[in-house]
Amino acid sequence: MDKSVETSPPFLNGDAIQSLMVDGLASVGVNTDINSISYLIASVIALVLLALLSLSIVRFILHFKVVRLILRSKNTWDDALLDTGVFKRLAHIIPGIAVYVTFPSFFNDQQLAYQIVSSLSVAYLIIAVWLTINALLTAVEKIYAVSSLAKKAPITGFIQVARLLVTLAVVFLVISLLLGKSPVYLLSGLTAIAAVLLLIFRDTILGFVAGIQIAANRMFNTGDWIEMPKYGVDGEITLIGLNVVKVQNWDKTISTIPTYALTTDAVKNWRGMSESGGRRIKRAIQIDIHSVTFATKANLEHWKRFKLIESYLNEKQKALLEDTKTRKLTDDDIHNQRRLTNIGTFRAYVSEYLKQHPQVNQDLTRMVRQLKPSELGIPIEIYCFSKQKDWVAYEHIQADIFDHLLAVLPAFGLVAYQRVSSIQTKPDV
Repeated sequence: MDKSVETSPPFLNGDAIQSLMVDGLASVGVNTDINSISYLIASVIALVLLALLSLSIVRFILHFKVVRLILRSKNTWDDALLDTGVFKRLAHIIPGIAVYVTFPSFFNDQQLAYQIVSSLSVAYLIIAVWLTINALLTAVEKIYAVSSLAKKAPITGFIQVARLLVTLAVVFLVISLLLGKSPVYLLSGLTAIAAVLLLIFRDTILGFVAGIQIAANRMFNTGDWIEMPKYGVDGEITLIGLNVVKVQNWDKTISTIPTYALTTDAVKNWRGMSESGGRRIKRAIQIDIHSVTFATKANLEHWKRFKLIESYLNEKQKALLEDTKTRKLTDDDIHNQRRLTNIGTFRAYVSEYLKQHPQVNQDLTRMVRQLKPSELGIPIEIYCFSKQKDWVAYEHIQADIFDHLLAVLPAFGLVAYQRVSSIQTKPDV
């Protein structure tokens, strides 16, 4: 007798297993052969029990060895693998392999059951691998979200593309397996419906391309404050997906826009302001043009009581006196002299006020300028940056500045322009 046959393990010897199954059925009163229905049912039950046993063993090892090791570990990435169920799904691969390796010992390759069990075991393996990859991609996204790189470029779109590609591959493999055709055969048939697929996946393709542009150029990220008037969007990005971008507006509503709209439409991103040293204040006070006058000596003496412009006024008066002497003008020749105005002095006061304000960033642009007069008066514009970038704090600082400036206008003899309307009503008859 051949020595190799004698020493072959029983689970690799198909004839031995088949004989054992037939003898076992006969011992319980079921006389059968390998082509009978009772044998097929018994073989399937044996394979199912084998799969459940191997799954139980793997789960036992994972729970008492791997899981305990992860819980004791100080790393966070392995916790993400555990939370997303990577190990639970990975455990299902072992029963698929066990069935795929052992089923040829129960059936002859000429039997229909052989082909069915073969196809189902491979399909089970493919689906188990697919579920494991999906869980792994979820874990990768979760790990990336808490890393420092997440602030530079989102990967949600790429994760969704990977899921889509893996899912399509699994669908093609399972269909080709069940039909007994090569996957290449199925792919060749797709050329006939390529236009339909392009139409169906139009937003997906555009979103994928947009996602590459967004990530490569670091255009947007979750947490960015964006404005898109076309879509009525004004809020913070909460998700950049493959097909849609979710934005939580400041009124707590949620807006969804196509991902490709971020690269094709006009978008204002406030990230630069958030990352800078302050938030811009750019607002003007309209001065009534009729209140603009030359400064008198009484005005100058009164304004010198403002510590902010005391040195400014002294320097200005000295410069104007020198100019008068140089041009040989008399003190009474007010028409030819250079003189201070109340509006110019007010601008100097506002400039010094902003310079000493504790909430104005002195390292960024700061100026007070006079804009072109209009029918609404003379605009005196304040341009500076507050140190606080938070919306509420910023509005408080801006309001405090203009509260003070509006209140101090009368001290300079200036009046803020305000359109006055009167409604004439007919007297009751």
